[in-house]
Amino acid sequence: MMAEPNIGLLLYLPYRELETRIFDAVRAAGYDDMTLAQSRVFQRIAVDGSRLTDLAERARVTKQTAGFLVDQLVKAGYVTRVVDPADARARLIRVSERGSAAARFAAEVLAEVEAEWTAHLGERTMTQLRHALVKLREITDADDRPVSGSAPRR
Repeated sequence: MMAEPNIGLLLYLPYRELETRIFDAVRAAGYDDMTLAQSRVFQRIAVDGSRLTDLAERARVTKQTAGFLVDQLVKAGYVTRVVDPADARARLIRVSERGSAAARFAAEVLAEVEAEWTAHLGERTMTQLRHALVKLREITDADDRPVSGSAPRR
């Protein structure tokens, strides 16, 4: 008899499936010049823009890695660098029009997947799952600012 998977794996498996479905659909829709690593940084850009150091911290990568990935996102037209109005010496990374269009498409795919999962689990269980995960986020996500490269947080 196999042991029941631990909670980490049970959380990870659906996330991996969700991420893969969204990423594959976004690439099939013509946004095929973004890598998965780039998308993971992209989806953590704050609505009003992010400094590179903040973005690296949110994405849990080094500043050098974040800088490399952001450079690629700039070249592909998904983000721009602008002067930070709070400090002219600093730059903010902001989502571009192309990046916003890709994010909107990703949000549509996310809604489709959530609808499938709701149909499978039932409305009540899906609501309970969401509530439990939001509650768990209170102790697992130190930075819960809204981000522009992902679906709106509920």
